[in-house]
Amino acid sequence: MEQRVKHRLTLTERKHLMLEGVRQVGSFDEKEITLDTSLGFLSLKGEGLHITQLNLDEGVLTVEGFIAIMEFSESKTAKGRGKGLLNRILK
Repeated sequence: MEQRVKHRLTLTERKHLMLEGVRQVGSFDEKEITLDTSLGFLSLKGEGLHITQLNLDEGVLTVEGFIAIMEFSESKTAKGRGKGLLNRILK
């Protein structure tokens, strides 16, 4: 039986984000963070973005900075992008 993974997103004043259900961080810099979550791919865009906490065993991520855009898409897209990023890093 498949265990359901909790997915929770808490955004405070567009400056502090706490996310549960993170499976993998695809890429990150001060303007964009890409994530694979239990409910699909999530792209965060903004200014001065910093990952202040990451625990993949528990699926918890905390981000600080100005969050302008949060965009969800299907998991299939996230896996494709994550592999592309990994391939670029390993080449």
